[in-house]
Amino acid sequence: MSTTFIHGGTVVSTTGAQPLDVLISDETIVAVIAPGSTVLGADLAASADHTIDATGRYVIPGGIDAHTHMEMPFGGTFASDTFETGTRAAAWGGTTTIIDFAVQNPGMRLQDTVAAWHEKAAGNCAVDYGFHQIIGGVDTDSLKAMSELVAEGITSFKLFMAYPGVFYSTDGQILQAMQFAAELGALMMMHAENGIAIDVLVEQALARGDTDPIFHGTSRAWQMEEEATHRAIMLAHLTKAPLYVVHVSAKQALEQIATARGNGQNVFAETCPQYLYLSLEEQLGAPGFEGAKWVCSTPLRPRAEGHQDELWRYIRTGDVTTVATDHCPFCMKDQKDMGVGNFAKIPNGIGSVEHRIDLMFQGVKDGKISLERWVDICCTTPARMFGMYPRKGIISPGADADIVIYDPNGHTSIGVEKTHHMNMDYSAYEGFEIDGHVDTVISRGRVIVDDGAYHGSRTHGSFVKRGLSQNLI
Repeated sequence: MSTTFIHGGTVVSTTGAQPLDVLISDETIVAVIAPGSTVLGADLAASADHTIDATGRYVIPGGIDAHTHMEMPFGGTFASDTFETGTRAAAWGGTTTIIDFAVQNPGMRLQDTVAAWHEKAAGNCAVDYGFHQIIGGVDTDSLKAMSELVAEGITSFKLFMAYPGVFYSTDGQILQAMQFAAELGALMMMHAENGIAIDVLVEQALARGDTDPIFHGTSRAWQMEEEATHRAIMLAHLTKAPLYVVHVSAKQALEQIATARGNGQNVFAETCPQYLYLSLEEQLGAPGFEGAKWVCSTPLRPRAEGHQDELWRYIRTGDVTTVATDHCPFCMKDQKDMGVGNFAKIPNGIGSVEHRIDLMFQGVKDGKISLERWVDICCTTPARMFGMYPRKGIISPGADADIVIYDPNGHTSIGVEKTHHMNMDYSAYEGFEIDGHVDTVISRGRVIVDDGAYHGSRTHGSFVKRGLSQNLI
């Protein structure tokens, strides 16, 4: 048995921040106590095998990124981060658990795709991991397999209203999947964009000679996101299935979600840092082909229309439930540049898994969200939403010792040559300056990042068998 004692810090939870000391035994938190207290009469600072002085710093639960795509096949290539490189980068940024997406292509069994993702991840993860399941072909076999996967700890399923011919599901297929999900108590996740109409807009743009990256954004107009979001909400209402809408970027789509939530429906919104900080004009509209760096779907929205400010507001009101990254990185060379002269061929994705905790803390510094909300959207609610609470997402006796010591007076400069550990040849946040710093990262009791050095191992992370969502009414 090995013990670690963290003292002098301020533990931050969803309900407040207070000076507390934390005792870890092996992989588990065993005590959270007032400073100077003893456990069974023991002087913890003197008797622990390891001590960490967190004076002047925040002690928070390890971050949970509930939306990543390591090694994902897309557009004739693969996401550039492997599970090894992607989870190492996550660790550097204070994320101690990811939930990745197993991808079913039409004609494949769901069980076989899960087995393939287990093979990719096992022994190659620096932090703990779980899986969602993408259903790329809704049929009788896939629907029956959902119950088997729930028993294996894969309790959330994603469908696409976009990408006809690849992942797209019809309204009828969505209805059937939601009916099964409602019976199982599983969570239905949705990429909500009207893919049929978008394909027409893309074709029209290319026919006009509008081939630059910015037209990726304009052809995926906010109306396409709002319409699909509303349609998904109505199907979920009919079937009584809980609905989690991923990577919401348009304020109008969030208004639909807020209305449904106000009516008591189990509808949840996820947004991502790129939609809070980046924009169509500034990034997608960069000169030449530079805007390809920020091609993702849903797309970045115009700052002039106020989407970014409204997303921050919806985080404050609670209508945005979680902030994840949709981490799906591609390099500019030999990947993004596949779309030179045709924006429709640019692989869709942005790399952010390393920067989410920092970027959202900047929101605290800027007065956009509270300290408690920072922990809630990045750590605690993702654990509840995806059936990992109270093992994950909380600093409490019995929980996994996933802990981040964060310096609110530190500084982080984001850049590919500075703090970049993702397997990418550029940074989507190049030049961003963060008023805070991830100092120490502990995963299941093991220090994996400390004092600017990496101490982790690609074999440390283990699969998290998840239960049903604990965030439903």
